[in-house]
Amino acid sequence: MTEHFDMIVVGAGISGIGAGVHLKKHCPDRSYMILEGRPNIGGTWDLFRYPGIRSDSDMYTLGFNFKPWTDQKAIADGDSILRYLDETAREYGLYEKIRFGHHVEAAAWDSHTARWTVTARSDGKPVQFTCNFLYMCSGYYRYEAGYTPQFEGAERFRGRIIHPQHWPQDLDYAGKRVVVIGSGATAVTLVPEMAKTAHVTMLQRSPTYMISRPAEDRFANWLRRWLPPMAAYNIVRWRNVAMQQWLFRLARSKPEKLKKRLLGGVRDLLGPGYDVKTHFTPTYNPWEQRLCLVPDDDLFDAIREGRAEVATDHIDRFTETGILLKSGKTLDADIVVTATGLDLLFMAGIDVTLDGRKVDFPKTYGYKGIMFSGVPNLAVAFGYTNASWTLKADLTSEYLCRVLNHMKETGTDTVTPTLVDPNMEAEPWIDFSSGYFQRGLHQFPKQGKTVPWRLNQNYAGDVKMFRHAPVDDGVLRFSKAADASAQREPQAIAAE
Repeated sequence: MTEHFDMIVVGAGISGIGAGVHLKKHCPDRSYMILEGRPNIGGTWDLFRYPGIRSDSDMYTLGFNFKPWTDQKAIADGDSILRYLDETAREYGLYEKIRFGHHVEAAAWDSHTARWTVTARSDGKPVQFTCNFLYMCSGYYRYEAGYTPQFEGAERFRGRIIHPQHWPQDLDYAGKRVVVIGSGATAVTLVPEMAKTAHVTMLQRSPTYMISRPAEDRFANWLRRWLPPMAAYNIVRWRNVAMQQWLFRLARSKPEKLKKRLLGGVRDLLGPGYDVKTHFTPTYNPWEQRLCLVPDDDLFDAIREGRAEVATDHIDRFTETGILLKSGKTLDADIVVTATGLDLLFMAGIDVTLDGRKVDFPKTYGYKGIMFSGVPNLAVAFGYTNASWTLKADLTSEYLCRVLNHMKETGTDTVTPTLVDPNMEAEPWIDFSSGYFQRGLHQFPKQGKTVPWRLNQNYAGDVKMFRHAPVDDGVLRFSKAADASAQREPQAIAAE
């Protein structure tokens, strides 16, 4: 017998664990299961094991809205985040809801029954489940491999080339010459950590904006001594949300002012003799790509103390002993770390069909950034680019619980975002210039010019929309299984 659930959640990372808790709290009478392809919970925080792995957002906003973060450090290491997720899963009894080692490959919708048939692979064999609603909490990148450009001569290099997504736990880099290719969050984490025992060069084609802040939030730690944990957590959470939004608005309205402030902070930390213009001054405006967080000035300390250096140049080719740059300079290396980014993968790359027709997601429009025009009973957790991921994931799960409860109250089986104008002016799913987004955006749906077809990238605005706006807004179409097939716009969803 095929097992059936009211909802299937795909992924037991931070989004999927949060989804399970929200379902238990807000839809206690609904059955659900979480399918996880890996043997453990945690997603990103279980997959990545490179030295110094940590959050690049504060845990007061990366943490869940229902469980306070109580550790001393607001910028937390990967093990601390995994403990937090494990505590959450145990506290809410989620482990009994998770099927580990189930890699989802396909989902097929049947309008007559208003059900998804979900096909997963477990122990090398296909296994199927059915559900009324499918919720993808699988993140946005390919877990099997990160992105590594083709470097000429890489096969000649006598040292080791490593991508952080698959870090060898037996790697001994003490006393070695290390080149880290990249200048994003992973590189900025790796360089100061490895520089504790090795000499490290961060090789970048172009700089990234960086901002330094203490790893511990003194105000938050003080507040917890006087207030209950949840009260203190919420105060700090909203303070940090306000700071994030203020910084983002400043980047959009007065980019030169913010640029001057950010670069001034770097100059203060590296000293007047450092070439900040070459190595830390990007060609784009702040928040056109994500800011890199430097906790406790660790990267700048490593550079100032001579344990690390930055090279801003282009790679010509690898040699037997290192990397030859376009400028003619050579970087000798025993180990090269390619912190060159992620390989984006929309909805875990699963094959989605509606009544036998493959869904062409790039032809759809995103509804509130979580559902898709013409696609029934399907949602995705996709966080903010200008704030912490979990802020949006929590709101998405809460909202879906409202949708499920509305469907129960109205006796409906199907909910479909309905696009009245299929020729609506379109924009990319995400307005972000980072290379890994630009490489993968062709897989993603479009967004429109106005709400609800536009991603707000604004937490306060989304709180109003997801928690307080009517669920039945005239755009979501609710129907029963018998007439579900007549309620969709096949030209928006089907691939020929």
